[in-house]
Amino acid sequence: MTNPLSSFAHRTARWCALHPWRAILGWVAFVAFAVGLATMIPTQETTDADYRLGESGRADAMVSSAGLEEPDTEHVVISSKSGRLDTQQAEQAAFAVVTAMKKLDGVDEVAEPQVSPDGSAYLVSIQLARDQDDVSSLEKVTASVQSDFPQLDVRESGDISLDDAINDRVADDLSSAETLSLPVTLILMLLAFGALIAAGIPVLLAATSVAATVGILAPVSHLIHADSTVTSMIVLIGMAVGVDYSLFYLKREREERAKGHSTRDAVEIAAQTSGHSILVSGAAVICAMAGLFVMGDSTFNSLAVGSIIVVAVAVLGSITVLPALLAKLGRWVDRPRVPLLHRVLRRTKRGAISGRVLGPVVKHPVVSLALAMVVVVLLAIPALGMKTHSGNLETLPASIPEVQTMRDLSDAFPTEGTTADLVVKAEPGQRDEVADALADVQAAAEGSSLFRPSGAPVQVSDDGTTSVLTLAMPFDESDDRVDIAIKEVRSELAPAALGLLKVEYAVGGNAAESMDFVDREQSRLPLVIGFVLLLTLLIMGMTFRSAPIALISAGLNLASVAVSFGLMTLVFQHGWFENALDFSSPGFIIDWLPLFVLVVLVGLSMDYHVFVVSRIREHVQRGLPTRLAVRQGVADTAGVVTSAAAVMVSVFSIFATLSMMEMKMMGVALSGAILLDATLIRLVMLPAILCLLGDRAWWPTRRPRPLGRRVVEDEPAYELAGR
Repeated sequence: MTNPLSSFAHRTARWCALHPWRAILGWVAFVAFAVGLATMIPTQETTDADYRLGESGRADAMVSSAGLEEPDTEHVVISSKSGRLDTQQAEQAAFAVVTAMKKLDGVDEVAEPQVSPDGSAYLVSIQLARDQDDVSSLEKVTASVQSDFPQLDVRESGDISLDDAINDRVADDLSSAETLSLPVTLILMLLAFGALIAAGIPVLLAATSVAATVGILAPVSHLIHADSTVTSMIVLIGMAVGVDYSLFYLKREREERAKGHSTRDAVEIAAQTSGHSILVSGAAVICAMAGLFVMGDSTFNSLAVGSIIVVAVAVLGSITVLPALLAKLGRWVDRPRVPLLHRVLRRTKRGAISGRVLGPVVKHPVVSLALAMVVVVLLAIPALGMKTHSGNLETLPASIPEVQTMRDLSDAFPTEGTTADLVVKAEPGQRDEVADALADVQAAAEGSSLFRPSGAPVQVSDDGTTSVLTLAMPFDESDDRVDIAIKEVRSELAPAALGLLKVEYAVGGNAAESMDFVDREQSRLPLVIGFVLLLTLLIMGMTFRSAPIALISAGLNLASVAVSFGLMTLVFQHGWFENALDFSSPGFIIDWLPLFVLVVLVGLSMDYHVFVVSRIREHVQRGLPTRLAVRQGVADTAGVVTSAAAVMVSVFSIFATLSMMEMKMMGVALSGAILLDATLIRLVMLPAILCLLGDRAWWPTRRPRPLGRRVVEDEPAYELAGR
């Protein structure tokens, strides 16, 4: 019985091998057309409205419809460089700031200087015009005042300058990662192949897949808006799967040529084996990424679309242009050879290193599995205490001057710190009743230890229908008591004062948005896990026609995810290796990362998992007993899996060295988990389980059916084993 996926990969590769120039030029045209889309169609990025969620989202919508959104504001903080603040000098500096700022274009209003409650700082707030997004002129004024008062510390931060500084740092980090990742990947490919052309092909396919995806995303973004992080996601996933797929295919083609097959036959055999694995793996990665849609969040929707497109493009390239290139290049793919390295690789026996690990595993599967499970459980246990929270000032690098300025401002001026907004919408005639009710809420809140006086007046819309009360809290935004305070306003203070009035009200603000997001994520995370694992079960079950293989795949994926969550918790929540990784623990994990890591890890680990299990099945089909097939199959693929994992671990490790906490968390979690997944889980746990199950691993069929019509191969050893 012919396997449809294998047959499709085989037919496609055969056509591309017979018509290599058509396939190559077709791929070039496709990539050029896709890149051209990005120049012709502007990318539609997400807006603030896309991120509205729950009660905080309703509060934000009410504020927006009433025209009460706070305009962009810049803040100038004046403090002493050392010792007690000279108030006379500070007043003069503040007056100079106010005078100069009022003369600038794009400035709507400059507030009178405020003095912090402890008298340690002065604050000048500058309200910008609605269309103003350039603060360079304001920064020049701040720098001028600083030079006039050298004994003071005059600093600026605000909505625009802080965002610009963060965006610049993110761009620098990503540029650094991309600059390092390409040469690192190329070096690893050289170590894997020992030849420059063979090493360059995977990098070229991955790079063109990424470029095409970025172009395709432009028109797609008008259906699902593109989040600012999606391009980074495309580069990350595209480089990983693009290199992996090419590596699997190219290694198998070279292996078959080494057995004496012609280039065309080798390409076809690679298509029917590795090509089949690529199609299955691509489907598994796409299904894993589709789990992000379950969250119903604009960021996750955007990441899902970007990753699905780049995986689909990489798969397309792997079964079309890659066979064409290999057919056209022939044995030239092994040129030019790297001196000494190519000779060393030829003399190295395939599976020699992995055989030393596999020997004890195959001989003592129970002990090996038990020891591996102990390690996995110990690393996973910390995940039970994982705490998540949205990224805030605490998770931003203090090396960014604007970040440190905003931290100092929040400490000195409570109303600029953690707050919650109670938004009330009523009929204009109820204005006095609403004002009295909000006064009651404010009095009750300030009488509680969870709040402190904010000093901010109630904002009322021009038509008198919408009112906003700002409540300040004496805690950092990541403090557990912030959530308690918000829940108290929602469940007790607001209903007690407003419950009898026929009004609409909601509690919002940044802290409330973070809480609502975490609540949504925690409630839907089990659904995402279930969705991803169910699709994994179905794909693996249908591909290998084996219930045990499907269950094993899902179980090992869960183990990998648990380890990654445990590593994140140990390192970033409990502060392990703070000095080595150059960060200060915020005491929590940034809220979107666990889900992101889950789907990426499941998707990427399925790459080599499918490849390994497919190779084991090949040996079983040829007549080897399952235990021997496991040892031979894992040994055959160990080099490829090691190379693929090395690329991913190296690239993700680069992210762990970046300054932005999100990048650092993602890099540590993925690099550590993939390293363990490719070694302990796939090299010890997987073969140990399959050895214990024996032929039962292929239940309900006793032996897997052949993949379909095969190109004739001479392998007497297998034939004898089958007899």
